[in-house]
Amino acid sequence: MIIIPVKEGENIDRALKKFKRKFEKTGVIKELRVRQKYTKPSIIKREQKLKAIYVQQLRRMEEG
Repeated sequence: MIIIPVKEGENIDRALKKFKRKFEKTGVIKELRVRQKYTKPSIIKREQKLKAIYVQQLRRMEEG
């Protein structure tokens, strides 16, 4: 459960923004989207590998 302490006189919009940020960090929505469909472990590994290659290429471009 996410608990957001709201101070006396604090704007409700600010508290809502804190809640949304904490909720996003928990990764609940991300996990729900992943669980909607089954993906084979081999496909998951392939996607992770492709993402790692892409990130590595970006870092190389940034350096040189």
